[in-house]
Amino acid sequence: MDRNDLHALQTFVTIADQGSLRAAARVLGVNPPAVSHQLKAFETRLGVPLFARSTRSVALTQAGRALYEGSSHLLGALGETLENTRNAAKARSGRLRITLPFRAWQLIMAPKIAAFHSAYPGIELDLTIEEGLTDVIANGFHAGIRLGDHLQDNMVAIRLSAAEETAYVAAPEYLHRHGTPHTPEDLLHHPCIRYRQPSSGKVADWQFFDALREFTMTPRGTLIFNDFRSVVDAAAQGLGIGWSLKRGVQDELQRGTLIQVLAEYTPTRPGFFLYFPKQIQDFGLLRAFIEHFRAD
Repeated sequence: MDRNDLHALQTFVTIADQGSLRAAARVLGVNPPAVSHQLKAFETRLGVPLFARSTRSVALTQAGRALYEGSSHLLGALGETLENTRNAAKARSGRLRITLPFRAWQLIMAPKIAAFHSAYPGIELDLTIEEGLTDVIANGFHAGIRLGDHLQDNMVAIRLSAAEETAYVAAPEYLHRHGTPHTPEDLLHHPCIRYRQPSSGKVADWQFFDALREFTMTPRGTLIFNDFRSVVDAAAQGLGIGWSLKRGVQDELQRGTLIQVLAEYTPTRPGFFLYFPKQIQDFGLLRAFIEHFRAD
């Protein structure tokens, strides 16, 4: 298609949509004589009139209506494609501030971060590793990542991973000295390495289920951390029984430096979700992030 014809076709569709040359000129940001001149030249090249003109309005001829019906949706699709291309270009550069816990970094981002930087070298990721639930708006973040049962209210949430298995773990030396618990009640006779929730300040209960119910227990022990890595490290040193997402200690379980206990009583947790406010300004950047880090 000739470039002049594409421009003229856009003018023609605008005239048809607006119902007059003057209104079309206003939409296109040109003067009415320019619109009239372009329309006449277009009709001359086509060899057929496209409008029946009156002093105040225009009406499509039969040929004009056929052209309009065949071209207006194509121009709309072309405009949408161009806009998507512009948005894609914008999405390839900028800065994203994201708050996330260490396990989200370890399990969701770290395996794919090199490929992300190769695909989007212009996107700067500013990551804050923290355990507590963070108000992303008040603290200037674009988004946060947390487990699905620990999200900020009134946010858009996009799943990044499937449900996560959990695990109660201990070092083999500890189990050799103190014995292996076979029921949750047996934990009352073991030192448990506990976790204090940074947001609420409460020491977390441990969750279990059996054939009849789900239930919680308050673990006993003299070690409390506000960081899950420290819980796992202490368990690996033989200081007691700790809790973790199972994927977070998969290497230790495979090496045998930690052993899972009470597996038949251990529930799953919702997977990791990205959460962000509905009115986010840089959604093009966030879309690139979601498409790359979302579970396959």
